[in-house]
Amino acid sequence: MPEMHPETPHPLELKPEQLRWRCDPASFPFETTDEIECCKGIIGQDRAMDAIRLGLLVRSKGHNVFVCGEPGTGRTTSVRHLLETIEGGPKEIPPDILYVNSFKNPDVPVAIALPAGQGGKLQEEMRELIVYMRANIQTIYESDAYKERTKEIIERYREREKEIIRQFEERIRAESFALIQVQLGPFSKPEIAPVIDGEPHQIDRLEASVREGKFSRERFDQLRATYQNLTGLMEETFHEARDLKKKLRAELAALEKEFGRPVVDDYLNDLKKQYGNGKVHAYLDGVREQILSNMDQFIERDGEEQPSAHPPELNEERYLQYQVNVLVDNSATKRPPVIVETSPSYRNLFGTIERVVDRTGHWRTDFTRIKAGSLLSASGGYLVLQLYDLIGEPGVWSALKRTLKNRLVDIQGYDPLYLFNVSALKPEPIPVNVRVIVIGDDLLYHLLYNYDPDFRKIFKVKADFDSVMKRDEESLESYTNFIRKIQHDENLLPLDRTAVAAIIEHGVRAAGRQKKLSTRFSDVADLVREASYWAESAGIGTVAVAHVRQAIDERIKRVGLVEDKIREMITDGTLLVDTDGAKVGQVNGLSILSLGYYAFGRPTRITVKTGVGRAGVINIEREADLAGRTFNKGILILEGFFRSHFAQDKPLAMTASICFEQSYNGIDGDSASSSEVYALLSSLSGIPLRQDLAVTGSVNQHGEIQPIGGVNEKIEGFFDVCKDRGLTGTQGVLIPALNVPDLMLRPDVVEAVAAGRFHVHAIRTIAEGIEILSGVPAGERPAGEAGSFTEGSVFGLVDRRLREYAGVMLRYATDSRSGHGGAAG
Repeated sequence: MPEMHPETPHPLELKPEQLRWRCDPASFPFETTDEIECCKGIIGQDRAMDAIRLGLLVRSKGHNVFVCGEPGTGRTTSVRHLLETIEGGPKEIPPDILYVNSFKNPDVPVAIALPAGQGGKLQEEMRELIVYMRANIQTIYESDAYKERTKEIIERYREREKEIIRQFEERIRAESFALIQVQLGPFSKPEIAPVIDGEPHQIDRLEASVREGKFSRERFDQLRATYQNLTGLMEETFHEARDLKKKLRAELAALEKEFGRPVVDDYLNDLKKQYGNGKVHAYLDGVREQILSNMDQFIERDGEEQPSAHPPELNEERYLQYQVNVLVDNSATKRPPVIVETSPSYRNLFGTIERVVDRTGHWRTDFTRIKAGSLLSASGGYLVLQLYDLIGEPGVWSALKRTLKNRLVDIQGYDPLYLFNVSALKPEPIPVNVRVIVIGDDLLYHLLYNYDPDFRKIFKVKADFDSVMKRDEESLESYTNFIRKIQHDENLLPLDRTAVAAIIEHGVRAAGRQKKLSTRFSDVADLVREASYWAESAGIGTVAVAHVRQAIDERIKRVGLVEDKIREMITDGTLLVDTDGAKVGQVNGLSILSLGYYAFGRPTRITVKTGVGRAGVINIEREADLAGRTFNKGILILEGFFRSHFAQDKPLAMTASICFEQSYNGIDGDSASSSEVYALLSSLSGIPLRQDLAVTGSVNQHGEIQPIGGVNEKIEGFFDVCKDRGLTGTQGVLIPALNVPDLMLRPDVVEAVAAGRFHVHAIRTIAEGIEILSGVPAGERPAGEAGSFTEGSVFGLVDRRLREYAGVMLRYATDSRSGHGGAAG
């Protein structure tokens, strides 16, 4: 196997300038960020912003917006910025929303919408109404005219009642009966009794005297018959007297209305002129009738507070029915509201009906305790919600869908932790016109779109936030302006042009493509903050490239414990990875370990053992239930590659086992499929493979190397292992040529490549890779010689070995048949 020397680079080896895109600090027309302007708009999300703008401006039903994207891409910030700056949306100020008492059905409070500012005005007018009525109705009752009319009516009814009683008494006196009062415990009741010997006797006692023989039975029967007739007459008389009292009360009530109507009408008619709302007029008509029917509510009794210029306490239960409950007050609103609800519980979103404990210890409530939620407060404007917060609250998602479909908010006293609903109130639903913007991710969007039939009807606009944007002069300028904004807004140290260039390079690496920039601006902002901290800690007044790199290194150090442990185990030999020499059927594969918050590359030994058989390729990871679907697919593609290259003129009489050594947690992805092909070719051909090289890349059935993810982390993972053991100058990696535009390697890796101490090869086919790994030509199949490869090549040796396997299988099968036949004979 020929050795690779730094002074004779392989034709497929990449140059240092291909390994990392560099941002030239000299290209910036400033020395520090203090000299440039702050970012004023949203960067790199034109597609998403256009979608949100459409959802906000199209006022049709169902055009609510679902914002998708990764956290940190500025979804919430972008939505807020657009809501604050959008033009062409609704201009009118939303109305005040209030509840008033329904005098006909107090359990169903009436909802009223009034122009902004009029809700609070009506509320104050109703407070003043109570003060006005307490002062003026008291005067009515104290007036001489009212007292005289009241006295006249009462006297008239008293005379009529006396006349009725007098006529009744004359009648019973004529029958020798008298009207007496009979005591029944603490009460007494009127009773008639026959008069005997000048004294009234109760009929029950006379009956006892008859049984004792002291009174005549015949005389008693006559008295009892008369008693029964007179008792009926007494009931009629008292009934007539009660009717007189009812008529008296009705006439006194009519008198109260007669005297009170001018006072009430004078105030309420003036109030009606101020409001053109029909529901307000109907409400005030109800107020008129309620006041006129209950004028004594406004009479001050002894010991009560006298009328004053200040409204009475609203907690006075007798005046609750006249209050106005303003749920949404837009008197100070200058533009359609924008509300970002950070805690979308049921009560915060839809409102609630509060309850209190009264003096008797019982729960109670009334319409004045109805409270609005964010949906009502945002009516006429916009409401922003986080989907993960939303769906975690009981009952909220279904209620939100119902509200958006019907455009009605139904306020209920919902409390999932309370088993019984103590409120019988059912407030009138309130029409709501709000545009809802929900922020989530693609997974939840597709789940809801496919499994919730209502979702696509109420969220017709999807806004996708990309995690990357194109790298060009405009985007680089926007990046620098964003860096300036973070520095300015948070009073950080200014950054020089080298620091800005380093941050931009970090954004390119985070994007995963040299021609892209990351739009995860939360990470960029954190890097600016941390770099400023390290510069300040060093006592330097300007952030330089060293501080940016220190911030990046310190961030990796904070989360890199697992990576350090694995590298330590490789260095100590606990994890078996060779970085020199050559071995048959063994290759170093490159994999990614992702902890969610941090991902890093690690080399893994891949081994293959082959023999005669018909089992084909045995995937040990799959047999052990440690392989994912994509990994299993890579194995099947590998078999397809071997069939297309070596099974056109003979059967594949091969059994091969492939194993990722010391892998116990499961594996997925097809980025190691090319490594498995190399190890399999080595095992069959008997040619050893270089262990100072590591390999990544997926393969298709044609033998072409396909791009993979995490190429930077994979290269750096093997580089770090080699560096820990000592760089020999021959070590390196094989990567897909299609991944070259993705390279943004660490500066120390690039420096090692430039010095010839590490090498990165970009390959396009299995043939190119096996030649570098083995130092032997891959081999070709000459035209016109089917099944024949170049003599002594890797493919030629593999083909010869597979023919030998096929021959062994044929001889074994023939011998088995012959032996079986002889035994039978």
